[in-house]
Amino acid sequence: MSQLEWKNKTAVTEFILLGFGNGPELHSFLFLVCLAIYIVTITGNISIIVLVTANRHFHTPMYFFLGNLSCLEICYSSNILPRMLFSYLDGDRSISVNGCFTQYYFFGCLAAAECYLLAAMSYDRYLAVCRPLHYPLCMNGKLCLQLGAASWISGFLSNSILMFLISNLDFCGPNEIEHFFCDSFPIIKLSCSDIHVAELVTSVVAGICSLPPFLLTFSSYFSIIVIVMRIPSATGRKKAFSTCSSHLIVVILFYWSILTVYVFPHYNTRISLNKVFSVFYTILTPLVNPLIYSLRNKEVKEALQKQ
Repeated sequence: MSQLEWKNKTAVTEFILLGFGNGPELHSFLFLVCLAIYIVTITGNISIIVLVTANRHFHTPMYFFLGNLSCLEICYSSNILPRMLFSYLDGDRSISVNGCFTQYYFFGCLAAAECYLLAAMSYDRYLAVCRPLHYPLCMNGKLCLQLGAASWISGFLSNSILMFLISNLDFCGPNEIEHFFCDSFPIIKLSCSDIHVAELVTSVVAGICSLPPFLLTFSSYFSIIVIVMRIPSATGRKKAFSTCSSHLIVVILFYWSILTVYVFPHYNTRISLNKVFSVFYTILTPLVNPLIYSLRNKEVKEALQKQ
């Protein structure tokens, strides 16, 4: 990002992130809550990464993707929460234009990468449950590396297009962003340029980054459910569902919130509601990821107890 040239012609030098309200008492409460969430998020995800890396028992495709997801969640949280913590601590809600663009760039890249990574994880579970005999051959180390790399690279490439458009907009009027972080549509709405192309491209790119992974993810789980329901033994069905239930919970939470926010992003009447739903995929998903995988996964719990 240090080599990226922001070409915005603007009289505005900083934005104001309005966040969740005013008042020192509210800010103190939000600071403590956000600090606790950030500490648990970082500690939990780092623990998952260390566990997957150090324990040879977890050198499998499922845990390879889980380690990637934990790394992504650490970056995701660190892009948003520290800035919120400082604003609640000193009361300064301003952020420079370039700083805002930088935050949005990494947020968009990581959000897109998570969509692709969740799709790769669902494909892994589909092969494990629906094609168990072919699983070792199909989901080999090379394919895991390719899917992991493709998820990260696709996320960063896709958002570069939007970043180029947004950084070339003119900002010469209001500078208050009705959000707790820098997101595309709240930023675009402040521009005094013609924003139709930027809004259209943003919607198209968001659709490309979310809908195909969404369809692949849920088609994979639909196939898994069909196969599992055919298992005559109740114990067998429970065991099969346990291999992917944790991932399904994360997927439902992530997609439910992100699709709710971006289905109708242009209506001002939805700003406050969208801000609340944004908490789920920006703050709560990185928090619950390590909790779900550790609390609902017997192997992970046993390995953590031995550490």
